[in-house]
Amino acid sequence: MAVIKFIEFYCMNIRLSTIDTRKRGARQSVVVTTEVIKIIGAVVVLLAVVLGLVRVFENRIVYHPVRYPGGDWDTAPRAYSREEVEFEAEDGVRLHGWYAAANENPSGVVVLFFHGNAGNITHRHDNIELLAEAGADVFIVSYRGYGRSEGRPSEEGLYRDAEAAYRELTERRGIPPERIVVFGRSLGSAVAADLSARREVAGVILEAPFASAADMAREMLPILPVQRVIRSRFESIRKLDRIEAPLLIIHGENDTVVPFEHGERLYETASEPKEFYPIPGAGHNDTYQVAGEEYFARLRSFWERALSTNSEG
Repeated sequence: MAVIKFIEFYCMNIRLSTIDTRKRGARQSVVVTTEVIKIIGAVVVLLAVVLGLVRVFENRIVYHPVRYPGGDWDTAPRAYSREEVEFEAEDGVRLHGWYAAANENPSGVVVLFFHGNAGNITHRHDNIELLAEAGADVFIVSYRGYGRSEGRPSEEGLYRDAEAAYRELTERRGIPPERIVVFGRSLGSAVAADLSARREVAGVILEAPFASAADMAREMLPILPVQRVIRSRFESIRKLDRIEAPLLIIHGENDTVVPFEHGERLYETASEPKEFYPIPGAGHNDTYQVAGEEYFARLRSFWERALSTNSEG
């Protein structure tokens, strides 16, 4: 009997111990689950805050204007002659630009130049000078909020500025569209693509172009759905098939700002006639320096063919 009583007592202790262990495990499970929920909640709140900040400060992220008198406004003689140009966008914003004449052996082409997102036109002296030496007249525009132009930059505002610049050339100066080659670099490539999809031009040059603002947002912050909260679109990839003029896309193969693949994708999307000019060893801002004379020879060849095609047509 004593043995039987001992066995019953032992088994009861095991059952009680098992029940107690299960209770402790359940309590620990509840604690762990609560902690996980708190962590997940904190992460969600943090992501929401980050996305909210991106939304609020989007314009400061996209645009980095330098307003007058910032920049190199030195009036010392340059290797090119320029004319100060003031004109107005359709919404009444006063804009400023320079019109530089070709130095020698003018080709008859007028390059309507749209620069990147930082600085102002005074930071493009090299571009203007070298294009003028290559035989092109150059009309370079300060976007609203940049340089001496009024207003604040926005996507729609930049499109209006481009339209105003086009009207300045075609209406006020009487330059026929078949002489105008639109050239956009980086952010300016989206401005150039939008204008060229709507207006008649002789040719289009896009250098270091990006497919869309959403694609760039995914490149910069791949773990966050930034593309869902930004207002900017700059969807060049949806516009290139509407450009009827000859197109030249230039991209440095070592570009760390706008990945080389963006240029390739845009080229594949574009309608004929089109050309793709990859520059080995070049980054985002040094394409013409790395490629040297070949770069300008390629530009001259492109716009001479574009003007020739238009004159034949």
